[in-house]
Amino acid sequence: MMRKTGLLIFVLLVGFTAVFAQTCQQIGERLNQFLTTLSPEQIQQVSLNFEDSSRVKWTNLPVGMAKRPGIRYGDLSESSKIQFHHLLITLFSSQGYLKTTSIMKLDDIINEVYETAYQKKEINDDLIAELRALNWGYGNYYIAVWGKPGDTNPWGFKFGGHHISINLSAVGDDLSVTPFFLGADPAEVHTTEYAGLRVLSKEEDYGFQLINALSAKQQAIATLSKGVPADIITNPNSEQRITTYEGIKASDLNPEQQEYLKYIVTEYINNLEHEKAHEYLNKFYKTSLDSIYFAWIGSYIAQKAHYYVINSPTFLIEYDNMGFQKNGNHIHSIWREKGNDFGEDILKEHYLEDKHSLSD
Repeated sequence: MMRKTGLLIFVLLVGFTAVFAQTCQQIGERLNQFLTTLSPEQIQQVSLNFEDSSRVKWTNLPVGMAKRPGIRYGDLSESSKIQFHHLLITLFSSQGYLKTTSIMKLDDIINEVYETAYQKKEINDDLIAELRALNWGYGNYYIAVWGKPGDTNPWGFKFGGHHISINLSAVGDDLSVTPFFLGADPAEVHTTEYAGLRVLSKEEDYGFQLINALSAKQQAIATLSKGVPADIITNPNSEQRITTYEGIKASDLNPEQQEYLKYIVTEYINNLEHEKAHEYLNKFYKTSLDSIYFAWIGSYIAQKAHYYVINSPTFLIEYDNMGFQKNGNHIHSIWREKGNDFGEDILKEHYLEDKHSLSD
């Protein structure tokens, strides 16, 4: 009886939270409220045609290396910044919002880390000049809007800069938030007053928890015999995609190990607010364990380079910490809903329906 009552309470709570979760309309309304705070010149700067090719491009490089479309966050008025944070809070859960804003702050922290090292003569003039030219900073993130938010026609929103790329595509009542990239450098701050700060701690810790929970035989299956990638394999500068399933099947994990796998997946999904998170979680729980694979490359201990990927027919998670630095203190991570990057799937359905209605 108690188990049935508990299940009923869970179902009621899920239904209750879904009623108050975000929708395309609510996100569109928040985005439009933000737009009302901008000057005519800023509106022109932030607004792009939905067919503009920059909508389906992304980068995680510092703005000193790669320009972004749209308006710079640091150039916004205080009222505009407040409304933009309201938008982020509508789109994300509290953890997703805090990760995003903490990554922005991490750019100021890494500047302080290197400036402190320079003052201590731990790095030379040439290196500090090179680092300063990367233009890391809390304000150096860009906002772009495609189409008219909340319209029946497709529209989109992008927020990006160093270690953030959020790509929202919407049409009707459907939205896509993929690719969804977050990174952290340093993964753990070792100096200054911020020593110990770890913005993407659970993405790292849950990965180690799972790989170290495997038996030696399971680890041999899960661990790929290759070098840790210098970046996530599906990074924006690479044409390479993960088309094969490698590693260990989720169905070959025991119940405790499967729970650790769920911890990782839900950590990525729960960055989003309830409605979209529940949609993704439902897809995840309906996916056969025979078709979900976990693969690992590199060290089984922290502060050394390591990588993992979780691959299924409907989603892909990639995490890299960081092959080119060797010290395992620079994270890149991505969540991808397969076939729906930049709203590809929902837009296909929309255009098919439009074509059908025109032919009626």
